[in-house]
Amino acid sequence: MGVSSRLTEQEIVPEAELARFIASASAGSGAGAVVSFCGLARPVSGGGAAVDELHLDHYPGMTERSLQTIAEDGARRFEVDQVSVVHRCGTIGPGEVIVFVAAASLHRRAAFNAADYVMDRLKTEAVFWKRERGPDGARWIEPTEGDRADQARWDD
Repeated sequence: MGVSSRLTEQEIVPEAELARFIASASAGSGAGAVVSFCGLARPVSGGGAAVDELHLDHYPGMTERSLQTIAEDGARRFEVDQVSVVHRCGTIGPGEVIVFVAAASLHRRAAFNAADYVMDRLKTEAVFWKRERGPDGARWIEPTEGDRADQARWDD
């Protein structure tokens, strides 16, 4: 089982990440399915206010460990061949990719479930402090009740 995670301040190029992931997944793992997901910075907040930028602060070392743990848990839980998480930090503009998640498995259902599970956990558990800035000022972002409900559906 191959699991990787990376934190970056650089732009995430989904096409390049997916090509790397597929090349790795097809190199002997026997994967028959690859699922990928890209999360984008929104131009409007959950409350409807305009957003000029999103800033993700992180705790060096701890944030990277949280990403890796979540990816490993998803791979183990759904018995997938590979999981990859690439997450941005720093300042991100509307429309830019915040996160790339991919999962590879023998069959599609496990890959879909693993990617979905990893995203739900990232939204509620990854060690980030998120702040939106717009014309009306800056505001901190916390996981929503919907985020928590999405994550709770995976509870055993």
